[in-house]
Amino acid sequence: MAGIDPTVPTPAHTVAPAPPAPDAAHAPDAALPPRSTPAPAGPAPGTLLQDRLAGWVSDLTTLHELTERLSATNALEPALQELLSAGSALVGARRGLVALEPADGLGPRTTAGLGLGRADLGHLETVPRDALPHGTLLDAGGTGARDGVAHPDLFAEDGLDPRHREVAARLGYAASYALPLSTGSAGHLGAAVWLYDEPAEPDERRRHLAGLYVRHASEHLARLLEVERTRARMATITEELLPSRLPRVAGVQLAARHRTSPRGGGDWYDALPLPDAALGLSVGSVTGSGTSAVAAMGRLRASLRAYAVMEGEDPVAVLSDLELLLRLTEPARSATALFAYCEPALRRVTLAGAGHSPPLLIGERRTEFAETSVSAPLGMLACWEAPSVEVQAEAGDTVLLYTDGLLHRTGDPMDRAFARLHAAAASIPRGLRHDPEAVTDHVLRTVLPDGRDTADSPEDVVLLAARFD
Repeated sequence: MAGIDPTVPTPAHTVAPAPPAPDAAHAPDAALPPRSTPAPAGPAPGTLLQDRLAGWVSDLTTLHELTERLSATNALEPALQELLSAGSALVGARRGLVALEPADGLGPRTTAGLGLGRADLGHLETVPRDALPHGTLLDAGGTGARDGVAHPDLFAEDGLDPRHREVAARLGYAASYALPLSTGSAGHLGAAVWLYDEPAEPDERRRHLAGLYVRHASEHLARLLEVERTRARMATITEELLPSRLPRVAGVQLAARHRTSPRGGGDWYDALPLPDAALGLSVGSVTGSGTSAVAAMGRLRASLRAYAVMEGEDPVAVLSDLELLLRLTEPARSATALFAYCEPALRRVTLAGAGHSPPLLIGERRTEFAETSVSAPLGMLACWEAPSVEVQAEAGDTVLLYTDGLLHRTGDPMDRAFARLHAAAASIPRGLRHDPEAVTDHVLRTVLPDGRDTADSPEDVVLLAARFD
């Protein structure tokens, strides 16, 4: 890598060219004493300065490339791996680990390794903390060690902890170099340590470059920590606004899956026992993202529950009341919603939707979308109204409600996304169709493979399944 791997050293002096051999006719008289040989010429003016400037430019280029790669990371885990990889090149070590322990105690606390497996990290955790190569930095908050802590030959040190000696021999490292991770605003974040297979330590140049890089990396990690904490808080708030558990109602089994976007979306689901052994099911989505959308989602969901208790047998009236509330209290916001009034004893579902995708009916002999009327989202028209639809289920049928985020996360046009969802539901193995938990998991993994259900996305995902006995 440019500027890091040592290059061939520049010679300290230049040998002057040998003079040409004299002609025989002009040969010096043998009686004359021989002439002295000229002294070697010194370096050309400016050569050393040019070499030094070239080295500085090379080092700056390397730091620029490494910091650009780090800045491209947008999550803690890849950022920690990039930090370890770049640091290993800068200090000339093959392995390392970083321990993230923010001083404010708000977390997250995590450890990542380079060239160290989970078992190796577990062995290191058995070493007393103050005996670890980076333990003093973690305990002292990185103070007084900005230039790093080097142990050039661990086994030659007096008083090396016996457990540390045992683990170092097991893992095959003989030296270490550690640097603190801290910023002026966020304070101490943790420490990084790189491990050498043989006794060694970075020279002054490598230490300087590693220190510059780690200072930049600490600022980047501090920003990612704030993002991670914000995401965690948004997810917690969203989950608290949704049902902590689904109710138990005779004749029907329920399952739900919810994936919150990093920015906090406004998708919801609900299942509410109603009078006469009925059950109300709802899914919906509020426009926008962030705290305002989450708060609006909580208000709409709570209001819908109240309307469902009062007039749940008429889904159109429930959504009409919700639309009026939204228009009066939040005229700048719109929402999609679907409400279903279920009578488990009759296996009958009466539903109405406002700008929402139709439910999917999954049975032993059929997989089809319910025929719902096309209608505008709530808050889009002066007065919302749409007819309800009645669906007659059979024993063993599952009604699957979902939000549009499931379709949008596929990245396909809507017609292809609907086809993908239909194919996923049709491909559910027969042995899994009796379990709504297995049904939702299969649909989620099939429609959004390769971890796209948990990947960063501006879209929430909600699935709510009801299987009739």
